[in-house]
Amino acid sequence: MISKVQFRLQFLVLLWGFTGVFGKLVTLSALPMVWYRVLIAAIAVFIYMKYKKIDFKVSKNTLLKLLGIGGIVGMHWFTFYLSIKVSNVSIALSTLSMGALFTAVLEPIFYRRKINLYEVLLAVVVSACVVVIFNASPEYKMGIIYGIICSFLSALFAVFNSRIQKDAVPTQVTFYEMIGGIITISLVMLFFQPSGFEEVFTVSWSNLGWLTLLGVIFTAYAQIESVDLFKYVSAYTMLLNVNLEPVYGIILASLIFGDSEQMTPVFYIATAVMVLSIVVNGLVKAKFSK
Repeated sequence: MISKVQFRLQFLVLLWGFTGVFGKLVTLSALPMVWYRVLIAAIAVFIYMKYKKIDFKVSKNTLLKLLGIGGIVGMHWFTFYLSIKVSNVSIALSTLSMGALFTAVLEPIFYRRKINLYEVLLAVVVSACVVVIFNASPEYKMGIIYGIICSFLSALFAVFNSRIQKDAVPTQVTFYEMIGGIITISLVMLFFQPSGFEEVFTVSWSNLGWLTLLGVIFTAYAQIESVDLFKYVSAYTMLLNVNLEPVYGIILASLIFGDSEQMTPVFYIATAVMVLSIVVNGLVKAKFSK
């Protein structure tokens, strides 16, 4: 029988799987899109904290950490949507599974524990699947590269977030991380894509509607929930379950966008192996926990 934590985790991954769809629904370029996403999420969390009378006060050290992690989150989303813009939703989501490999290496470094050979081998299987996808879809080369960078950033902030939740409540973490994301994306846009500000100030009502939904439900709520779940699961378990994100996202994208999301059989086989790795991980961990 599925536990409450497992149900929450899978629902969270389903929400994340849907975020890729917004990459096509919103016609803004990647930077302005992420700028709006973090801004709307920050406003939503601010209103929620005011309503619930949650204290905004955190230590200076924690604040700086949260702003820094928020910058990583912002760049993670930027590379994610950049991957979608230059390829498609399926490619961007499938490469996220590389996060398991990066986490298997990063967690031992930050937690000062021995590298778990089993975790590394399982992550290598996932990485091999990405290589197969790369060879089967060379026309999406840049999308895959941006997706791999995105997966590394996801592993990095997952490891950091799994530690920071001890110093602040989930709403505080999410609020200040979104502020950090706004600052980082604004600076990147200022120095590398000034034209992005023109898109920000001329956004259409339809784009704003999609962005509001993305910011409130799929970002503010999802981020608070993910930080809270780190009380019960490790960063590695979180990232390995995120491997289901491509499955949810690819199914949703295929239903919504049709032929533009159709991939080769090799792509779907590689994605299926990724899902199998999650099942194997769950079975092995359940056996050892007993």
